[in-house]
Amino acid sequence: MPVRGRYQHQGVEGVRVGRFNRGINTTFICYRIEDTLFDSGPANQWPEVESFVAEKPVRQLLITHHHEDHSANAAAIAAKFNITPYAPTQALDKLRYGYKTPLIQQLFWGKPNPVKTQPFNNRMQLYDGSPIVPVHTPGHARDLTCFYLPQQGYLFSGDLYLAKSIRYLRIDEDLNQLMASMRLALTLDFDTLLCPHRGPVKGGKTALAAKLNNMRELCGRAQQLSQQGLPLKQVVKRLLGSEDLTAYLSRHNFCKTNLIRAAIDVENLD
Repeated sequence: MPVRGRYQHQGVEGVRVGRFNRGINTTFICYRIEDTLFDSGPANQWPEVESFVAEKPVRQLLITHHHEDHSANAAAIAAKFNITPYAPTQALDKLRYGYKTPLIQQLFWGKPNPVKTQPFNNRMQLYDGSPIVPVHTPGHARDLTCFYLPQQGYLFSGDLYLAKSIRYLRIDEDLNQLMASMRLALTLDFDTLLCPHRGPVKGGKTALAAKLNNMRELCGRAQQLSQQGLPLKQVVKRLLGSEDLTAYLSRHNFCKTNLIRAAIDVENLD
């Protein structure tokens, strides 16, 4: 399966892979800075990921969260380079013992492979000694953790960003937590955001702030329509249009209704 693209950005290298090439949600970027890898990519793209990681020795692999597009090649990388990957504490058991994934996700990414990992620590560094700071940013997933590189002004954002606006939400995402995590990330001093789906985003802090503002506006409009007595289905249709193929293929695990239902319940719009 083809490599979908390569990236070079001020010391950061990346490879975009994916069984399908139907937009950013169907492809994934593995990033590295010299001997440090950020996320491992989906299992069904291992040949392409292996070619990328084989280009340089790997000293450490940092996993943002347990989702299979981010973690499924960790076991293969660990075996290839004799390392124990780092992962969020909340993800250690899921990564070691495995977890179920919906069929649609298996179609896009393959199945996750169990791997033994170790928790992050406060001594993680790049090859030049500059610090890597893990920042717990739950919401998309309970274990989602971004990596802040203060000297470089980089934020490896996992799935915190993706786009300036969203139209769908997973059923297990927590929108209150997600927005709180975005506010936390915006307290950091970074310019470049490294998103494994969108790609490198210059002016990333501004882009993340724009996403938070767009989410506030959507929540405010959803709450206003709900308070006027519109049923949930009508609020969804008014703001985002009717459900589409995404909802049906995912069996409503990833859909517009999840987003609007959560938006109506968001507590803090500041």
